[in-house]
Amino acid sequence: MESILAQTERFRAAGMESPRLEAELLLAHVLDRRRLELVLDPGKILLPAESELFNGYCERRLLREPWQYITGSTDFCGLEFEVSPAVLIPRPETEILAELGWTFLKSRSGEPPLVLDWGTGSGCLAITLACQAPQAQVYAVDISSDALAVAGRNAVRHGKNGQVHFLLGDGFSALPRPLRFDLVVANPPYIASAEIPELQPEVGSHEPRLALDGGPDGLDFYRRLAEETRAYLSPEGRLLMEIGDGQETAIEALFKARSWPPPARHQDYSRRIRCLAF
Repeated sequence: MESILAQTERFRAAGMESPRLEAELLLAHVLDRRRLELVLDPGKILLPAESELFNGYCERRLLREPWQYITGSTDFCGLEFEVSPAVLIPRPETEILAELGWTFLKSRSGEPPLVLDWGTGSGCLAITLACQAPQAQVYAVDISSDALAVAGRNAVRHGKNGQVHFLLGDGFSALPRPLRFDLVVANPPYIASAEIPELQPEVGSHEPRLALDGGPDGLDFYRRLAEETRAYLSPEGRLLMEIGDGQETAIEALFKARSWPPPARHQDYSRRIRCLAF
């Protein structure tokens, strides 16, 4: 399609990493078709209204608004999730955290496991774990009511609104009563406050600061997790966390100071340490 070629060149000139892919994703959203269908039908002529909408989306993208916010959804572990500026956009790296979680849950026997997603955002972790471990009961907490509204709609989309229980509040204090979890997963804010203005504009200018800002050194929420989590874990319970680049040594020291055993380290697709398993 000529329109895709033209916008691809504009995206490329703006320095975007995947100009053709993003142009196709935006047009597929306009036409309510799968991206593969566009590839198989390159000769389609856009109606004037379709062309106007597509051009408008492309202008927004050129202003560095993430394409996921423009289309309102993204893929995570093969599932489609609604996203908005109220929630962090799920990253491919976080799929590693999800896989570690469901692998642990599937290895267990006995009573149905109790799971906590600490800072759920879009609900992608909680809902994916519920899909992979349908016997589990999943609690998901977040301090943002706007984020929980998005997460709730995602749970309904995937038929998990009866299995995933969303709670508004600040970490463990959101729980209605003391609970012991077999698995706690957390992808907390881990960007140092001073580094946020230096992030790519798609992130620093569009994603919610509440989901990015980890305090002066990026470790504020890991301190809380190290201090508070043990009281909420079952005897054989597991804590799985995503971390930022190069933070593993400092985070492990925080947990060691509070008598946690050494964690297992897990790499992401770039061979950086991305998850710690306690």
